[in-house]
Amino acid sequence: MRNPTRYWCVVPAAGVGKRMGGDIPKQYLPLGDSTVIQQTLTKLQKVKQLEAVVLCLSSGDEWWGALKNNENLANDQSVIIAAGGKERSDSVLNGLKALASKASEDDWVLVHDVARPCVRVGDIQTLIDQVSQHDVGGLLGMPVRDTMKRAVVTEAEGGGIAEAQETVCRENLWHALTPQMFRYGDLTQAMTGALSASCPITDEASAIERLGKQPLLVEGHPDNIKITHPEDLALAELFLKQQLPLQQEKSK
Repeated sequence: MRNPTRYWCVVPAAGVGKRMGGDIPKQYLPLGDSTVIQQTLTKLQKVKQLEAVVLCLSSGDEWWGALKNNENLANDQSVIIAAGGKERSDSVLNGLKALASKASEDDWVLVHDVARPCVRVGDIQTLIDQVSQHDVGGLLGMPVRDTMKRAVVTEAEGGGIAEAQETVCRENLWHALTPQMFRYGDLTQAMTGALSASCPITDEASAIERLGKQPLLVEGHPDNIKITHPEDLALAELFLKQQLPLQQEKSK
C-alpha cells in the first residue's frame, strides 16, 4: 500500500546577515517578544500538515543553544537540526539530505527563508492547497506593481553609481517569495544537478526551472517581507502587530 503524501519544511538559517551590520546573525535579532528565528518557526509550527521543520544552522552558530530553554521551539521534536552550508543552496541541499531516511520521493518539501517571519499562516495554507494539485510545484509570489528599471552601474569613489538604462515591462513579472514547495525527489535532483554544474541558484524554483519545468505562482500578501536591512526590523514588527487581530479571530 502506498504511503500517504507528507509535508516537510526546510529553513536555511546559516547566514550571517552582513547587510544588517550587527554583531549577531539577523535571525537572532530581537523582534517583538522574541527573535526573528523564533517568530518564523512559530508561524511554521502552526501549519498542521508539516511533519517537521529542518533548521539548517552554521557550524559556528553559538546562539541557537541559548534558546534551548524555550520549550516551544528548541526542545520541540518537530525541529530537526541540520548543517548549514556556505551558500543558501548548500544549506537547502543539506536539509534535504537530513530528510533522506524520513521523506519519500513524492513527499512535498516547503523551503522558507528564516528572515521572513511575517509570512501568513493562511498564505502557507493556500500554497499547500493549490500546489498539492500541481504537477511541478510552486511558490508564493507577488505581481510586480512598480515601474521596473534596468540599471548600468559604474565604479565610483565610495561605491558604485547606478543609472537607469531602460524601463523594463512589468507585465507578467513577479517577486519571488517563500515558502517554495516541490516534491522531495524532484527538488533533491534539481538542487544536486544545479550545484554539480556550478549554476547559480537564487531560489528553489530556479533549480526546478533549469529542468525545463514551470512552477505554479501563488499570490501571497505584501507583508511577507525579507529582513535584510536594519530598518526592516521595525517594519516587520509593525506587520506582526497588524496580523495579531487576524490570528486571534481565526483562533476563536
